[in-house]
Amino acid sequence: MAVWIQAQQLQGDSLHQMQSLYGQHFPIEVRHYLSQWIESQLWDAIDLENPQEEFKAKRLLDSLIQELQNKAEHQVGEDGFLLKIKLGHYASQLKSTYDRCPLELVRCIKHILYTEQRLVREATNSSSPVGGMMDSMSQKYQQINQAFEELRLLTQDTENDLRKLQHNQEYFIIQYQESLRIQAQLTSLATLPPADRQLREPALLNKRATVEAWLTREANTLQKYRLDLAEKHQKTLQLLRKQQTIILDDELIQWKRRQQLAGNGGPPEGGLDILQSWCEKLAETIWQNRQQIRRAEHLRQQLPIPGPIEELLNDLNSTITDIISALVTSTFIIEKQPPQVLKTQTKFAATVRLLVGGKLNVHMNPPQVKATIVSEQQAKALLKNENTRNDSSGEILNNNCVMEYHQTTGTLSAHFRNMSLKRIKRSDRRGAESVTEEKFTILFESQFSVGGNELVFQVKGRVPFLVPDKVIWPQLCDAINMKYKAEVQSNRGLSEENLVFLAQKAFSSSSNNPDDYRNMTMTWSQFNRESLPGRNFTFWQWFDGVMELTKKHLKPHWNDG
Repeated sequence: MAVWIQAQQLQGDSLHQMQSLYGQHFPIEVRHYLSQWIESQLWDAIDLENPQEEFKAKRLLDSLIQELQNKAEHQVGEDGFLLKIKLGHYASQLKSTYDRCPLELVRCIKHILYTEQRLVREATNSSSPVGGMMDSMSQKYQQINQAFEELRLLTQDTENDLRKLQHNQEYFIIQYQESLRIQAQLTSLATLPPADRQLREPALLNKRATVEAWLTREANTLQKYRLDLAEKHQKTLQLLRKQQTIILDDELIQWKRRQQLAGNGGPPEGGLDILQSWCEKLAETIWQNRQQIRRAEHLRQQLPIPGPIEELLNDLNSTITDIISALVTSTFIIEKQPPQVLKTQTKFAATVRLLVGGKLNVHMNPPQVKATIVSEQQAKALLKNENTRNDSSGEILNNNCVMEYHQTTGTLSAHFRNMSLKRIKRSDRRGAESVTEEKFTILFESQFSVGGNELVFQVKGRVPFLVPDKVIWPQLCDAINMKYKAEVQSNRGLSEENLVFLAQKAFSSSSNNPDDYRNMTMTWSQFNRESLPGRNFTFWQWFDGVMELTKKHLKPHWNDG
């Protein structure tokens, strides 16, 4: 359900909070009349901290104004006349307010939408099933964006603390130089006649005592500032790790899983724009904190004060390097997978992308990506770092590609358009293994330098061949149903009756009860190595034949049920 429909049902304090979101900066009438359009835009795909995103924001502002003008034009009748004037006025007002700073409009609308969603969720006490998946999606997105806002505030806070520390330290150094000057004056008194020395010495000794007492006090204060700053950085890095885990281990892994399923007939995996915007925000926040930690280390070296701060800063530096390393290596992804079945002398394509390439200025020194074909055994050895030699199982033509930065989309990717498998080396097969069971993978690898060659990362694609030995029957049913619909090109999938029939065939059973098969497992051998009883073909060969037969000859009848 649209957020605005639910927001209008708020009462009491929640309604008052919602109303207070609007004003001259963004009139409530605009929210009301353009509610559907506003909620369908990808506001989250725009990184507010990146000035290069301004053109995207400008496009949204222009579209918003156009929508308002269209809405105004379609108003008729007496009431419509007044609304027409009002909406036209709002269009001009928003243009003059945000034309020079369109990112502020995006910030404003994001804040409005997140707050409305929160108020609606609190009002329904999170127990209402209304909105279903979209609700939980927007809730998850909101949590991610709230964490980014918290990280932004923490980073701003440590930046202010760092400047204050720097200012105090500079003043401390000036006073320290003053104490050295006083000491030099006291030393030079030794050359004066005793009468002159007695005249000038007490004042200088008094001044030195005052300055030294201040320096002792201030050294303790500086040490406290340094420790407080390090503790704040520890808190920031803790939250950064948590946020990075959610984005890389949950969201990105889910995208990769959807990509795998799409290769088996599942729905398309979806775009990477929102994921990239999150990864870029992570990169920016990590880099800002890394620079702050380095500045804090520079201040410590400039003025060493004994204490635990040196070890703390070393730990922080090591942690933030681990975080940025995990981000860079995890966001090197295969956006467009090569085909699952490769033939020699046949052209094929693939695209790899670095989601943080633009943000970390990797494109300033464009990296080269190399593709090689390796066997399952070689891939597993590479993962364990056992095999450092450049082994491959074949030869791919046109297997080197330089990553290109696309200014308009902010993406850094390499498009392998004309790869071709020239030859393949096969291993000795054992026993019942067939040629189709021998698996290979295309290994994409590159090297990126970040921050002017400060950090260099070796990157490779995802972990291959994580295939279970056996699966439970309901899981297999989901997979073959997905494959069946995609192969036959029909919206009508396999019914429960169909699936029971398949289970009877797969397990040589006569039971008509679906529950009898729920906990049964099927191994790869049962699926596509061992022939069905009394037959000279496997279960998969039979099912593949059924799909082929239906697609070619029975499709209209299948669709009619």
